[in-house]
Amino acid sequence: MIEATGIEKSFGTLKVLKGIDFSASNGEVVSIVGASGAGKSTLLSILGSLSRPDAGKVLIDGTDIFSLGEKPLAAFRNRKIGFVFQFHHLLPEFTAMENVLLPAMIGGSYGAAARSRAEELLEVLGVAGRASHKPAEMSGGEQQRVAVARALINSPSILFADEPSGNLDSVTRAELHQMFFTLRERYGTTIVIVTHDKDLAAMSDRALEMKDGLFV
Repeated sequence: MIEATGIEKSFGTLKVLKGIDFSASNGEVVSIVGASGAGKSTLLSILGSLSRPDAGKVLIDGTDIFSLGEKPLAAFRNRKIGFVFQFHHLLPEFTAMENVLLPAMIGGSYGAAARSRAEELLEVLGVAGRASHKPAEMSGGEQQRVAVARALINSPSILFADEPSGNLDSVTRAELHQMFFTLRERYGTTIVIVTHDKDLAAMSDRALEMKDGLFV
């Protein structure tokens, strides 16, 4: 599902990624661990097409993503990739349902099918009862579950998660971790997670450690 080769990235004179090779199979859950500054989030951003590498190639489901123009790449990202970050980034003036539906609207799919998909995701994620609530009316764990539903609304092949549980208490964190594997089993989603959480890394199919811009 993901095949990245020779990924390099520098910021000024600082070389953050030094020739990374990475792959993930369909339906695999892979964790990337390492100290702060190792290059984990930079790599995730490139794999998810949010930033371009200085060198190297990324294939997602056989498509060379950086050979695409900006508009085709944005459309590809909207259709094939979901993102979850440490902070949920929900729009405060919208309800949970409206937040979840936003990517579907951007992709041109706003109707009964999209709403049915959103309702299903909120149910699977245990927050169906919060559909009409705004973020300020939900707990941190509930907000993050809504953010996951938003990431999955367009049935992406891949979910990228950057420290998804880093802002949660231990009980909520454990529930969120288990949820990723429930989603994998139900939808067959490939999930790549950057995390400092050793428990989450241990649950994954593979855990890769980064140090100084390389896997060790």
